[in-house]
Amino acid sequence: AYDSIQFIEKEVTFGAFVRGLHHWGASAMVIAIGLHMLQAFLYGAYKRPREVMWMVGVLLFLVTLSFAFTGYLLPWDQNAYWATQIGINMVGTVPIIGDFFVKVLRGGESLGALTLSRFFAVHVLFLPALIVGFILLHLFILRRVGPAGPWSESQAVRGSETFYPRQVFMDAVVMLGIFVAVVLLAVTVSFPLADKANPSDSTFVPVPEWYFLFYYQLLKYVHGPLAPLATWVLPAVFFIALFLWPFIDRNPARHPAGRPVALVAGGVFLAVVFTLLGISLRDLYAVPHLDPTVSHGKALYARFGCATCHRIHGEGGAICPDLSYVGDTRPDRTWHLRHFRNPQSVSPGSIMPKFPLNEQEVNDLASYVLTLKRPTKRYRRCFWIVQTPETELVIRST
Repeated sequence: AYDSIQFIEKEVTFGAFVRGLHHWGASAMVIAIGLHMLQAFLYGAYKRPREVMWMVGVLLFLVTLSFAFTGYLLPWDQNAYWATQIGINMVGTVPIIGDFFVKVLRGGESLGALTLSRFFAVHVLFLPALIVGFILLHLFILRRVGPAGPWSESQAVRGSETFYPRQVFMDAVVMLGIFVAVVLLAVTVSFPLADKANPSDSTFVPVPEWYFLFYYQLLKYVHGPLAPLATWVLPAVFFIALFLWPFIDRNPARHPAGRPVALVAGGVFLAVVFTLLGISLRDLYAVPHLDPTVSHGKALYARFGCATCHRIHGEGGAICPDLSYVGDTRPDRTWHLRHFRNPQSVSPGSIMPKFPLNEQEVNDLASYVLTLKRPTKRYRRCFWIVQTPETELVIRST
């Protein structure tokens, strides 16, 4: 799977562009369904006679999240492997049925080829059929009960205007705008792979897609004996409440002013989600202060084309050793200094040429490569779950 993605990215014509469309299109899909549900909530579009339409919409939301979860594993890089490991082990915290579903998801005792095959089949066969069926059912119910329309009942009287051409035109303009945005992102913002999945590297800290970041941030705060509260209790309560919301909110009013309890509940939920998301993004993308020598060393690495032969976190050539964590695997500064002065002196037979570097540049380049280490403690604050050989659940929060 990993090599297939690499081939698509580097060998297939427009392969990287198509993968970018898929990646950014997935984000656009999550945003679109989130905004649509928010609109339906604000307009009270879940109220009688549209209860079933809302419930089908919640199922569509779950299918969309399932697409995101199953698709994340398929590139088979470090991020995909360990994030999926966390997700599956979280399922194992559910009483009684948890172990059964873990075996169903994994297909074996550990994450491997069987898991990949199952996730691929679900992602490209089962879920597409399911989402098409739910969309058709959603539209069928919409045609039966009609759209909710304005808040005011006096304005909600169905007009004589047909769906074509005005509404079709407005929908087409919005869809074209979204498509153009996705294309621009696919062209301008690359989405590199991490290193190839390594099940023995339990020190790797995965980073989920942005739409799951708020939940991972929550997991940092709820651990130990309370871990099941975050791994399955709160999600189960949320989705059950969301599914049954038309029957929980029995207030007949649709205008926001007549539904203060519902709006406060929705506002609190959104405030919590965006606060957790903001904290997570702040921690993830905070720009660390780089020593000037390190910055200069990084510039030298780029100027001399070192990435032509060496790879760092999936980016670069595969001719020479991978430098992703060379600061951990070879922390001897003296060795690097000798290597950059004369590669043959420490690596006889090396194909690396002797670059025209002065002593300051040699030191700066060594300073840069020694920073290529595994994630620091700032990134390891992520809450994550692993399964020991004895199948005991271990929760780490470092």
